[in-house]
Amino acid sequence: LPHPIVTFSDPEGYIDSNDYAPLPLQSFLECTYNVTVYTGYGVELQVKSVNLSEGELLSIRGVDGPNLMVLANQTLLVEGQVIRSPTNTISVYFRTFQDDGIGTFQLHYQAFMLSCSFPRRPAFGDVTVMDLHSGGLAHFHCYLGYELQGAKTLTCINASKPHWSSQEPICSAPCGGIVHNATIGRVLSPSYPGNTNGSQVCVWTIEAPEGQKLHLHFERLSLNEKDRMVVYSGRNNKSTVLYDSFQMENVPFEGLLSEGSAIRIYFMAEEARATTVFNIRFEAFEKGHCYEPYIQNGNFTTSDPTYNIGTTVEFTCDPGHSLEQGPAIIECINVRDPYWNDTEPLCRAMCGGELSAVAGVVLSPNWPEPYAEGEDCVWKIHVGEEKRIFLDIQFLNLSNSDILTIYDGDEVMSHILGQYLGNSGPQKLYSSSPDLTIQFHSDPAGLIFGKGQGFVMSYIEVSRNDSCSDLPEIQNGWKTTSHTELVRGAKITYQCDPGYDIVGSDTLTCQWDLTWSSDPPFCEKIMYCTDPGEVDHSTRLISDPVLLVGTTIQYTCNAGFVLEGSSLLTCYSRETGTPIWTSRLPHCVSEETLACDNPGLPENGYQILYKRLYLPGESLTFMCYEGFELMGEVTIKCILGQPSHWSGPLPVCKVNQDSFEHALEAEAAAETSLEGGNMALAIFIPVLIISLLLGGAYIYITRCRYYSNLRLPLMYSHPYSQITVETEFDNPIYETGVS
Repeated sequence: LPHPIVTFSDPEGYIDSNDYAPLPLQSFLECTYNVTVYTGYGVELQVKSVNLSEGELLSIRGVDGPNLMVLANQTLLVEGQVIRSPTNTISVYFRTFQDDGIGTFQLHYQAFMLSCSFPRRPAFGDVTVMDLHSGGLAHFHCYLGYELQGAKTLTCINASKPHWSSQEPICSAPCGGIVHNATIGRVLSPSYPGNTNGSQVCVWTIEAPEGQKLHLHFERLSLNEKDRMVVYSGRNNKSTVLYDSFQMENVPFEGLLSEGSAIRIYFMAEEARATTVFNIRFEAFEKGHCYEPYIQNGNFTTSDPTYNIGTTVEFTCDPGHSLEQGPAIIECINVRDPYWNDTEPLCRAMCGGELSAVAGVVLSPNWPEPYAEGEDCVWKIHVGEEKRIFLDIQFLNLSNSDILTIYDGDEVMSHILGQYLGNSGPQKLYSSSPDLTIQFHSDPAGLIFGKGQGFVMSYIEVSRNDSCSDLPEIQNGWKTTSHTELVRGAKITYQCDPGYDIVGSDTLTCQWDLTWSSDPPFCEKIMYCTDPGEVDHSTRLISDPVLLVGTTIQYTCNAGFVLEGSSLLTCYSRETGTPIWTSRLPHCVSEETLACDNPGLPENGYQILYKRLYLPGESLTFMCYEGFELMGEVTIKCILGQPSHWSGPLPVCKVNQDSFEHALEAEAAAETSLEGGNMALAIFIPVLIISLLLGGAYIYITRCRYYSNLRLPLMYSHPYSQITVETEFDNPIYETGVS
């Protein structure tokens, strides 16, 4: 009988309203269809057809314990749509008020493997995920100067809704610590206040390997009036003072150098304040060498990675930043006490500028640090005359009193493409000409109204048409396009000929900037076989787990089973098509199913080593009783087959003709001797009685012997001749193996 709740548990199937009609409940008809698959898997529904009347309800819901979440309903369902459950159960609820003309629908469902959500990246750190499915690992690490608080590695736990083994860790800057054998690192303002009253005392001791010195570079130092920082050239506060914030207004721009292999940093704050910020980078270097230079938001190349005397270093900035406050090239000088002939420069995001490269980056002033109050910046971008500009605003966070305006042209009075303030999502804009102007104004009263983090945008010159360039064909494959014109959103799909695998993305999309989402793929000849699989009741030995061409797999059946087919499979390549195995997968079948039955005994014969069953390859030998000759094969063999059979028919035991004729001659000779005795009796009467007795005794003995030699085998059979089938006696000791 139908039931208002229908349950499915197969990994794939169909939910068809015609198969399970809704049942009456109060004033309407309803039915619930629940699909539950194994833990760790979800349910994917595809709408094959849906035809509902007004007022009918069809709701697809995810099931998470007692909670139901609506994933889709009749207002959103269209043919071909795919809905995925977040757990291993999905529920489809259908309700109608119609008594006749009930709406219909068909849904195709199948199981798919669920995964954990991507773990949250810790602030001031990063995460590397090996796999998001059950058993997958996520490894966390912190940037220089931060320590991990929590588990370093998380595991994706298999459940109805997979989850990570614990909360994601965080990265925090510690208050003090000791660094042994220091090479490179950072000392940062602590993430958390100290005592309940907010006061804090932190001490860092940094020790380089013996024979090396330390260099401190103050990337940022912002202390309050009552904060104090002291840097000692040694392990304790009795060492030489290199810097004291109470006595020196500014730290030297070139940083601090230790006299020996250790430095001690003392920091004291009477009360914790967010405005107290410092970021000190340290690195160890060999005596007699210059220290390794550093530039934020940039990079450098060097003529000598050991930074010996005469080494030169050239600095460059990241896109969107410009070099300032220092030369682009510095040199290590002074043999007695090496040092750089100038300080490292700075890379800063500038306020405005003129850009003419085919692609570039525009950043808010001082990025990644917050921009200042009262900024008024203008960037002018110019590209090739036959081109126009695609502007991609990737990040935008301003206060409500700061304004970013994009103009279509080379003047601030041109047509406005966009104007933004406050928070905004990514934006994509196109100019109508080779020129674009960007204007940014920050409120001078930003301290009162607050200010945002800034903005990040990139630009690239693009063609003036509205389509992507066509992509080439690929060797040993073909391509298909979703649109006749390669407009934005159009897709090109590549496929390979049989025997080839696609390398790269098989589907490319024409993006908003009229570039393709990736490079075209190529087709690579498949040089491996697919795994032929295991064979029941056997073990296998594989020469190469990758299953490349030339790989062999040797199958061996377990005891009590016989191999049917080739035991050795070899992967070989074909000119066309994918590599295949030299033969089909063998089978291991039970010995009893392949054995030959005992064929029985020939009349007047017997078997050597009688058994009920003979395995393929085993032989059976026959013998005849004395006086009989075996006609046919003395030995027959069990031949493997389905079913197995004997190599020849049962032989026949016939009477031996030579022995039979010899017996007849002996009988005739005995009769002739009897006639001669009678003649002697007539002539020699005195001797008659004696001769008769002696002759009769002789004839009697002779004839009995001849007849006995001829007929004995017919009178007495072989002792095993009556055993024609296996005994019905059950030997319990033999069957159970008990001795």
